[in-house]
Amino acid sequence: MHDVVDARITPNGHLDILAEVEVSKLLDTSQGGIYETFRNCSLAVLNCGNHLDDGKELLERYRAFDIRVIQQARGLKLEVKNAPASAFVDGKMIKGISEHLFAVLRDVVYASNEIMDSPNFDLKTEAGVTNSVFYILRNANILKPRIKPNLVVCWGGHSISRKEYEYSKEVGHEMGLRGLDVCTGCGPGAMKGPMKGATIGHAKQRINSGHYIGITEPGIIAAESPNPIVNDLVILPDIERRLEAFVRTGHGVIVFPGGAGTAEEILYLLGILLHPDNRNMPFPLIFTGPAGAKGYFESIDKFIADTLGDEARKRYKIIINDPALAAREILQGIKEVRQFRQKTGDAYYFNWLLKIDRAFQEPFIPTHENMLGLELHKNQESHLLAANMRRAFSGVVAGNVKDDGIRAIEQYGHFEMRGDKEIMRPMDDLLASFVSQHRMKLPGKTYTPCYCIVKEPLNKP
Repeated sequence: MHDVVDARITPNGHLDILAEVEVSKLLDTSQGGIYETFRNCSLAVLNCGNHLDDGKELLERYRAFDIRVIQQARGLKLEVKNAPASAFVDGKMIKGISEHLFAVLRDVVYASNEIMDSPNFDLKTEAGVTNSVFYILRNANILKPRIKPNLVVCWGGHSISRKEYEYSKEVGHEMGLRGLDVCTGCGPGAMKGPMKGATIGHAKQRINSGHYIGITEPGIIAAESPNPIVNDLVILPDIERRLEAFVRTGHGVIVFPGGAGTAEEILYLLGILLHPDNRNMPFPLIFTGPAGAKGYFESIDKFIADTLGDEARKRYKIIINDPALAAREILQGIKEVRQFRQKTGDAYYFNWLLKIDRAFQEPFIPTHENMLGLELHKNQESHLLAANMRRAFSGVVAGNVKDDGIRAIEQYGHFEMRGDKEIMRPMDDLLASFVSQHRMKLPGKTYTPCYCIVKEPLNKP
C-alpha cells in the first residue's frame, strides 16, 4: 500500500487568471475525451522523484488516483484524490510540483481545444505541424525573444551509471559557468544531471534567471516524471512534435549515454541534418561522456557509419571525459548559430528555416503491424532511412516503458522488425549492447526484450 493524499490546489503561475468561457471549457474538457490524458500526465508529475520507469506500473500502482477541475468565480482549483504522498510536505503540495500540475492542464487543454480541434492548423502539412509546435511553446511562455542564443538541449538516458550521471552534472556545471541554459526531456538520469550542474554554475556567476526547460509528451511522461529542477514544463501532443520542439528551440545539442530513446533522438536529428536543404545550416551536436562511456559512443559511431555513412558522421563531434571542452565546443557552435541567424534573419528563439520532412512529423504508432512494415533498407535517401530507423527505436521505447506498448507486448508478443541485413545487423548489435550495458531499464530491474530482429533481404526496388 502506497501513502496517498487528498488536496485542493490553487494555481500559481499558470492559469491563475481565466475568463468564464475558459473556465467552462476546462470543466467540459475535464469530463470529456482528453480527461484520461490529463489524469495520467498529472499522476506522472505528482510522482516526481520516485524511481519508476514503467508507465503501466505507475498507473496500476495508483489506480484510485483522480483529479478534477473545480470552478470558482475568479478562476479554478484542482482537486486531487489518492495522490502520491511524496508530492506533499506537511500536507501542502510542493510548489514546483503544483506549477507543473497546472502546466499539464494548460498544455493538454490548449493542444486539444486550440490545435487538434482548430481549422487553423492543417496537421497534414509540414507548415501546419511546425505552426502547432510554435503555438504550444508560445502559449507555455517557453519562447523568449530579445535573448541571444544560449539554449542547449541535452539528451541521454534515464538508466545510466552513477559515474555517467556525475559527468553529466559536470558538463552542466561548465555550461552554467558560461551562461548557457539547459533543455532536456525533463526526467531523471542524463536529463536531470545537466540541469543540476547548471544551477551551481549559474549560482557562481550570480545568474538568477537560469532557464531549465523540460519537454515531454503524454506517452513517455509516466516513465520519465519531471525532475525537481525543471522550472518550465511543456507537454507536446506526441513524440514527433516533442522532438521538433527540441530542435526548433535549441541552439545546439549535447548527447550523453543512453538507450533506445537516445538512439531515437540521435537518428531524428541526424536525419533532419542530412536533408539537402539543411546542408549548410550550423547545428552543433556533441556526443560526450566519461572515460567509461567510450565504448558506448564507439558503438553509436559504428552504427551510424554502417547505416547512414560518413556524411552523417561529419555532423557531430565525440568528446570523452572532458566536460570543459564539451561546454566550450557547444558555446562556439552556438556563436556560429547566432551569426547564421543574423545573416538569414531567422529568429533566435525558434528555428523556422530548419527543413523538417513530413517523414519526421507524421505520428508513428508502434503497433505490431507498423513495426513489421518499416522500410529498413538502403534503397532510399539517407534522411528517409534515418526517419525509418528512428521509428524502429521509437517502437522499442514504447515496448520498454510506455503503458500502451507494454500492454501490446503482453498481449501479442515481441515487436518483429524485418529488413535488409546491412541495416538489421548493426541495429541488432547496437540494441544488444544497450541490453548488456543495462541501458534499457533502471538498475536492479530485469529487462525482457520487447523486440525480435529478422535479418533478411527485402529486395526493395
